[in-house]
Amino acid sequence: MTQKSDEFRKKLLATFKVEAGEHLNALSSGLIALEQASPAEEQTGLIETIFREAHSLKGAARAVNSAEIERICQSLENVFSAVKRKDVAVSPALFDLLHKAFNTLSKILLAVEAQSTPVEQSLVAQLVQELEGAAKGMPPSLEIGERKTPEEERLPAPVPEAPPLPVGRGILTATVRVSTSKLDSLLLQTEELLSAKQTAGQRAAELREINNTLAAWQKEWSKIHADLRILQRRPEGNGKRNGQERQNPQMKNIVEFLEWNHSFINSLESNAASLTKRTEQDYRAIGGMVDNLLGDMKKVCMLPFSSLLEVFPKLVRDLSRDQGKEVDWVLQGGEVEIDRRILEEMKDPLIHLVRNCIDHGIEKPEERKRKKKSLRGAVILTITQQSGNQVEILISDDGAGIDVAKVRAATLKLGMVSPQEAAALDEQQVFPFIFQSGVSTSPLITDISGRGLGLAIAREKVEKLAGTISVEGQPDVGTKFRIVLPLTLATFRGILVRVEEHHYVLPAIHVERVVRVSKAKIKTVENQETIEHNGQAVSLVRLGRVLELPQRTVAGIPADQAPAVVVLSGGAQIAFLVDEISAEQEVLVKSLGPQLARVRNVAGATVLGTGKVVPILNVLDLMKSAVRIAPVPAAPRLVAAEGAMDKKAILVAEDSITARTLLKNILESAGYKVKTTVDGVDAFTTLRTEDFDLVVSDVDMPRMNGFDLTAKIRADKKLSELPVVLVTALESRQDRERGIDVGANAYIVKSSFDQSNLLEVLRRLI
Repeated sequence: MTQKSDEFRKKLLATFKVEAGEHLNALSSGLIALEQASPAEEQTGLIETIFREAHSLKGAARAVNSAEIERICQSLENVFSAVKRKDVAVSPALFDLLHKAFNTLSKILLAVEAQSTPVEQSLVAQLVQELEGAAKGMPPSLEIGERKTPEEERLPAPVPEAPPLPVGRGILTATVRVSTSKLDSLLLQTEELLSAKQTAGQRAAELREINNTLAAWQKEWSKIHADLRILQRRPEGNGKRNGQERQNPQMKNIVEFLEWNHSFINSLESNAASLTKRTEQDYRAIGGMVDNLLGDMKKVCMLPFSSLLEVFPKLVRDLSRDQGKEVDWVLQGGEVEIDRRILEEMKDPLIHLVRNCIDHGIEKPEERKRKKKSLRGAVILTITQQSGNQVEILISDDGAGIDVAKVRAATLKLGMVSPQEAAALDEQQVFPFIFQSGVSTSPLITDISGRGLGLAIAREKVEKLAGTISVEGQPDVGTKFRIVLPLTLATFRGILVRVEEHHYVLPAIHVERVVRVSKAKIKTVENQETIEHNGQAVSLVRLGRVLELPQRTVAGIPADQAPAVVVLSGGAQIAFLVDEISAEQEVLVKSLGPQLARVRNVAGATVLGTGKVVPILNVLDLMKSAVRIAPVPAAPRLVAAEGAMDKKAILVAEDSITARTLLKNILESAGYKVKTTVDGVDAFTTLRTEDFDLVVSDVDMPRMNGFDLTAKIRADKKLSELPVVLVTALESRQDRERGIDVGANAYIVKSSFDQSNLLEVLRRLI
C-alpha cells in the first residue's frame, strides 16, 4: 500500500510541476506587463489575471501539501487584493518584492520533492512577513542594490529557468497532456518510415531499369526477327526426300526455342511493366501517407517560440537593473512554431546573446543621454519563417555596436592573426572573430560576460543544429545577430556527393551553390587554387583530400569540367571538388552512438534507399580541415627522357636587377629556358617577336606595371591564353583581387616567397 501511495504521489508531483510551471509563467509575464502598463484600465485587467493565477497555484499546492508555496500564494493574494481595492499603490519597490516572491516560488518548485531546510523555511517566513506588510500598506523593506542576508548569500543565485514547456493551455476538452518522452518516441518511429519510403522509391527505380533492359532486348530482337524467319524456311542444301525439301532438325529446334524465348520475354516484359506500375502506385501512396504522418507528428512536437521566451522579459529586467540600465524587451513573431527539441537546444544560445546585448551593447542612461539617444534601450527578438524548412531569428539592440578595434586587439592578443593580417582586415572580416573562444571586448571578467565563451557556445550550438549564425553592426547604432535554423531536427535536405566510390551527404542549408569547374578557370593565389564565384576568389580544395581518403587516381582537374560544391559557414566560403553530385533529397539523421560521439568531419549518418549507410559531413569541421591542409600538390606528370622534350620558355619582367637575377637562376636551375626584361613595355615588345610558354612579372615597374602588362596580354588575340604569374611585394587584398581581375593566373607575395612555391605553380600552368 505504501509503495502504491509513493508512486501515486510521484505522479501527482510531476503533474503539479507542469501545472505550476504554467502558472509561474503567467505570473512572471503578468508582472512584467503590469510594470510597463500605464492605462488604469489595462492595469486593472492585469491585476485580476495575476490574482487568479496566484489563487490557482495556491489550490494546486494545497493538493500536494506544498505548504511554502501555499503560504506565499496566500500572501500574494492579499497584496493584489489590496491593490485592487486601491488600498496599496504599485511602486518600483513593490514590484521588486513581487519579483522576489516569484524567484522564491521558482526555487521551491525546482526542489518540490525535497524537504526544505531551516534556512529555506526562514527565508519563506521572512518573505511572507514582507508580503503581508505590503498588503497592509507598509513600504517594502527591499531596496534596489540592498545587500543580501547571510542566509541568502548561502543559497545559490536565482537563475532564470524556463519551466517545462507546456503542451498547451485552453479549453480542457480541446487539449490533452502527453508525456514528451512518449511524443519523442512516436516521432522517432515515424521518422524511421522515411527510410521505408526511400526504399520503396529505390525498388521502383530498379524495376524501371529492368523494364529498360527488356525494352533494349526487344529492340535487338526486332532487328534479327526477319532473318530468323528466313532461316526457319530455308531447307538443308538442295536434297529432297520423298519429293519434299529436307530441313535440318537441329536448326528447327533452335528456331523454335528462339520463338518460345521471344514469347517468354514478351510475357516477362508485360509482367514487369505491370509490376512496375503497381510498385510506383504503391510508392506514391506510401510516400503520401509517410509525408502526411511525418508532417502531422512534427506539428504535434512543434511549439511556438513564445513558449521558450516567457522567461526572457524577467531575464532582461533583472540583468538591466543589476547593471543600472533601462532596457525594453520586444518580441516579434513569437507565434512561429518550431521543433520542441530545437527550442530546448536554443535556450542557452539565446540567453547568451541577450546577455551580450545588455552587457556589451546597451549603454547606461547617462551615456545614452550624451549620445542623444532615448534613455531606455531596446533588445528586439524577431522570428520569421523563411521559405522552405527554415526559420530566422534576429536579435538586435540599439546600443553602442561592435568595437572593431577591441576585437582586433583581442585576436592579436590571442595570436589568431599576425599584426600585418590584423591591419589588413576590414570590419566585415573582423566580425566573425567574436565567435571564437576567448575573444572578448570586455575589460573586466564578470559573472555575466568577459570570458569570451558565450558567443563561442552560441555558435557551436547553432551549427550543431545544422544552422548558421552571423553578426553585423554599426557604431552607436546597434548590433544584430542573425540565426537561421531548420524547423525540424531529425530530417533535412541534403546534397548527395560522390568521391571515387564513397558517398557523402552535405546539409543543403550550408551549400550556397553547385558549380562546374574547368581547368582554365582555376587561378593560383598564394600557392592555393581558387575559382571566381560572385566576383570573389574562393579557395578550391578536393573533398577527398580533406577527408584524408587514399588517392587512387591522379588528382588533376579534367580538361573539360568537374563538379564542385560551394559551402558557406561562418561568413567563409570554400569550394569542394567532388567526382559526382548525385542528388538532393530529404535525409534522416542517424546518431553514430556513444562509441563515436565525436568524429572529425562527420556529424552523423543516414541510410539511402539502396540500404547503403552514408556519412553526413560536419560543415564546420570541413572548413577547419580545409584551412589546415597544405596547398594542393601538383598532379604527377610523365618526365620525358633528357633531350626528348624542348625546354619550356619563360619571360621574366622585373625592374630590380637583384630580383631579376634571382628569378633567372631559380628557373634555369629547374630546367627552363629564361629571358629577362626590365619592365612591362620591354616585356610586351619581346612577346610580340618571340614565343614563350609563360610570363613571370613584377607588379610595381616603371613605364608599364605588371597589372597593365597582364591586361595587354589578355587583350591580344595571339597572347590571350598565355599564363601570367605575378610575383610582387604588394600583399593587400585589393591588389590581389586586382591581379585576378586583370587575368593573372597566379599571385605570389614576395614576403612569403619560396622558390618551391613558384616552381609548383609553374608546373601546374605549363
